[in-house]
Amino acid sequence: MFGRKKETPEADPPPRRVERTDEEWKAELTDEEFRIARKGGTERAFTGAYWDTKTMGVYHCRCCSTPLFSSETKFESGTGWPSFWKPVDPTHVAEREDRSFFMRRTEALCAVCDAHLGHVFPDGPEPTGLRYCLNSAALELVEEGD
Repeated sequence: MFGRKKETPEADPPPRRVERTDEEWKAELTDEEFRIARKGGTERAFTGAYWDTKTMGVYHCRCCSTPLFSSETKFESGTGWPSFWKPVDPTHVAEREDRSFFMRRTEALCAVCDAHLGHVFPDGPEPTGLRYCLNSAALELVEEGD
């Protein structure tokens, strides 16, 4: 019709920010989940629940349940950690420089609650060339059909 703006579908609103004290997080998470997701720790390679799972579904933030990565973008990186080549929504994953352990890396965080997920490396498969190398303890897999 003449003179009318083309209608575009509404985008999903961004998830609401989640903030809690360390004491509140400790009450909700196991010691290992807290150490990794809230304090930036790393689980040992080949020990996490999801490093080799082939179960289909969406990996959510363990702390705030924000959907982060799909099993459709998960790949075997040989590192012993679950690895993905892209998030389900780029606005759900934040990145920041990490200079710990005398290295310069890119940390991957939940954009909603700042949970430490892992790191992003530029050695992943096409089409992105990225490898999101994540800690299972920071994730919760919601299986297809659940």
